[in-house]
Amino acid sequence: MRQVKPGDTLLLCRCGRSSQLPDCICACPDALELQPEREQFLLLCRCGQSQRLPYCDGRHNQPVQGLRARWRRFWRGL
Repeated sequence: MRQVKPGDTLLLCRCGRSSQLPDCICACPDALELQPEREQFLLLCRCGQSQRLPYCDGRHNQPVQGLRARWRRFWRGL
């Protein structure tokens, strides 16, 4: 999770080849340049397995059953 603020400029990886995910350090043509207009939190992928790069879709975790188990994983990182 990363907090972004207005005035920040982020270059985020969408190809999964960056060695410093979620940041794109090679400035490839697939990179997403993000300039937030308001302060917000972004859930960004650091493992490269997401199908929604640069955003995390939870693919790095095994599936769990039920909303309670999902919230527990999200808040505690289990």
